[in-house]
Amino acid sequence: MIQIKKTPIDLIDDIYSLAYWMTGSEKASEELVNCTYLNTYVEAPETEIIRTFRECYIDTYGQQAELEVTEPAGSSRGMFDSFRAWAADIKLSVLLSDLTGLKHGQIAEVIGKPIDTIRLWLFWGRKFMMNDHLLKASA
Repeated sequence: MIQIKKTPIDLIDDIYSLAYWMTGSEKASEELVNCTYLNTYVEAPETEIIRTFRECYIDTYGQQAELEVTEPAGSSRGMFDSFRAWAADIKLSVLLSDLTGLKHGQIAEVIGKPIDTIRLWLFWGRKFMMNDHLLKASA
């Protein structure tokens, strides 16, 4: 199977799509794309460009992402706070897999987590994102 390596210019649409899905704003997406490409060198590999995008996102927005998850009554507060802290990386993992087609190993390299963690995040992240979209669509 032939692997086609994407150049930074080839990735600009993917980066913009990621930015838009993460922020929900055209202006914020443009700013994230600009930040990413200002901090990327010309011959950077695909995973390095996406890692730079992730760093720009975290620098700008912190670890916040809009996954509509309500805290169940009587749940462990520490566990729920930890989940909120990981929401941005979980959402980014799902988007990297579904929008850009990155393999689990590549996503693990971008985010800096073990591949088993990425697989778990993809499973649960897709469930949360699907439920969130179903709730918004029914409102």
